[in-house]
Amino acid sequence: VQKRLQGRYDAMWLSTFHAACARMLRRDIERLGYGRNFVIYDTQDQRVVMKECLKDLNVNEKQFAPGMVSGWISKQKDLMLTPDDCLKEAGGDYWNRQMALLYQRYEKKLKNNNALDFDDLILKTLMLFEEAPDVLAYYQNRFQYVLVDEFQDTNRPQYLWVKALAGAHGNVCVVGDDDQSIYGWRGADIGNILGFEQDFSNTRTVKLEQNYRSTATILEAANTVVANNKMRK
Repeated sequence: VQKRLQGRYDAMWLSTFHAACARMLRRDIERLGYGRNFVIYDTQDQRVVMKECLKDLNVNEKQFAPGMVSGWISKQKDLMLTPDDCLKEAGGDYWNRQMALLYQRYEKKLKNNNALDFDDLILKTLMLFEEAPDVLAYYQNRFQYVLVDEFQDTNRPQYLWVKALAGAHGNVCVVGDDDQSIYGWRGADIGNILGFEQDFSNTRTVKLEQNYRSTATILEAANTVVANNKMRK
């Protein structure tokens, strides 16, 4: 990319959502009450903390496996639900209430350890944008153009992050194919691509319909399959 742009790249970021958010948080997370030297927990770290939570709350690990609970918490974060939201939704249901209490305990432990998990990187950045408008304005001014690839694989928090960054200028270009959205099981929201024009009313669609990869037989088969998709442009 640097070679193609011939030197006009110093202020540009090329990264994943999570890497970009981590970089933003390293600069300003103190505004949220964390230290800049926060650690990022991987899956193994999360399970260790979850085992501590289970022990603290005297919950049976065989009934509430650490990996299962961690996966459930990740899903709630994809849906942008807090522990309090989950407690309200649980009502008197024992299983859901225990899960919500474990989620609550888990979040407290992360905060006490000055730690974030992978999902937090985007959620905390959204929180930072909301609580520190000057930080959001800084990045909106810094990034006059936003380009997102594989847009059909984005989840709700990622979409809101893009929307926030482009909120001042509206210069956002997304590349994606609703027929290739296969990651709903891990949080991808097809609504991001189906409803894009609702948030960006001046959208212009450019169709990329020439396939250079597959033979006519493969394309005919694939198109016959995806023609049955109910949620598509």
